[in-house]
Amino acid sequence: MKVLSIVGARPQFIKVKPVIESFRRNRIQHILLHTGQHYDYEMSKIFFQQLNIPKPDYHLNVKGQTSTQQTALILQGLEGILKKERPDMVLVYGDTTSTMAGALASVHQKIPLGHVEAGLRSYRLDMPEEVNRVLTDHMSNLLFCPTKAAVDNLKREGITKNVFFVGDVMYDVFKQNISVGHSNILKKNGVKPKGYYLLTIHRQDNADNIENLKSILLALGKIKDSVVFPVHPRTQKMLKTLKDFKPENLPNILFISPVGYLDMLILEKNAKKILTDSGGVQKEAYFLNVPCITLRNETEWKETLNDGCNTLAGVSQEKILKAIKKTAPRKKPKSFFGDGRAAEEMVEVLKKILG
Repeated sequence: MKVLSIVGARPQFIKVKPVIESFRRNRIQHILLHTGQHYDYEMSKIFFQQLNIPKPDYHLNVKGQTSTQQTALILQGLEGILKKERPDMVLVYGDTTSTMAGALASVHQKIPLGHVEAGLRSYRLDMPEEVNRVLTDHMSNLLFCPTKAAVDNLKREGITKNVFFVGDVMYDVFKQNISVGHSNILKKNGVKPKGYYLLTIHRQDNADNIENLKSILLALGKIKDSVVFPVHPRTQKMLKTLKDFKPENLPNILFISPVGYLDMLILEKNAKKILTDSGGVQKEAYFLNVPCITLRNETEWKETLNDGCNTLAGVSQEKILKAIKKTAPRKKPKSFFGDGRAAEEMVEVLKKILG
């Protein structure tokens, strides 16, 4: 059996890690293709180093392009590679440009397609991520769902064949790494455990919208505690355009460069509360039972809203500050994301179906 994985963005590097390990244990030939969608050291190479992910077999280097240009370049680059390798299956992960382009290329080549993290829905088709995930699900031959709610979402759309609840591969990685390794990220930034808030912003609605970005930062500037803010390159680009809005005017916010996976886990684990528009960070906050304020009006991970440990606050300063006060840890932690064996469950499905 030969399987080709297509990755290109920071969350996908994390998701592919346990899949690679499971393939290796089961002696399944695996080819790793990196589209180059994320290419900065902090957004790409550091994840391969820290998580000990093998060097990609192929790299398309589509960096620095618009989503439309990246899609075209990925399709063009994949055509020859898929014809050459002819894998038994292509796996795509999540909901990025690389996901959608990889799915299209596989369908065009008539190669079976598997979607890892299938079935998520925000029901906002004005979000690129939602379009990517919906279309990819409807093109896929195998759908690997991280939660039972994702299975139900697919059922409502008439997708019931070859749908499998396997758990979340990000939970696999989390369990493997939460107590492994050493990080000086807290000391480096002069913060103490439970003495700071953690902020991440990267989605188009916030990072590319000046008013939304300003509203979030102004809200965080009103609290007394320090706020550690690893700035995504997309967000950094927008911050540079705010001539009348300087970081030094918000002294409690520590604007730092993006951090690697292990440093991020330490920052999340030790934060008083987390504010984010990231689905992955919402989940990791849930795994850690750290209160989370989601800077959106909806979430694909509705399970995290149980017990009041994750609050949808949008970008209103008033709602953000109110959510910070009321959001608290869960009293009885419960997992909706499997048992940390999602990758092994996937391999069992592949062995049964592909032989």
